[in-house]
Amino acid sequence: MLKTYLFLIGAIFCEVAGTMLLPISQNFTKLIPTIFLAIFYISAFYLLTFVVNKLPIAIVYATWSGLGIFTIAILGYVFFKQTLAWQAVLGLFLIVIGVVLVNSFTIKLN
Repeated sequence: MLKTYLFLIGAIFCEVAGTMLLPISQNFTKLIPTIFLAIFYISAFYLLTFVVNKLPIAIVYATWSGLGIFTIAILGYVFFKQTLAWQAVLGLFLIVIGVVLVNSFTIKLN
């Protein structure tokens, strides 16, 4: 089960890295960022294929998207100086709490 969650963390990392490269690729006109963006997205989906065999897809997608949203919002603030209202920050923390709750009650398929 630990290996499954490591794959999920890797998929989240790759998805976040790919998403952070979107503005840098400047609508896919910059070759190098675009290549890395594609590699990260393909890697994210590849890693997810291992995870969905062990965990329910609803749990996988909720975790992947929820933690991805949280991380991208924080990194957008740090690297791109995007502002977040306190309500948005509260919502982001509620997402993380939801992800923790969902994963706390996940039953193993096998």
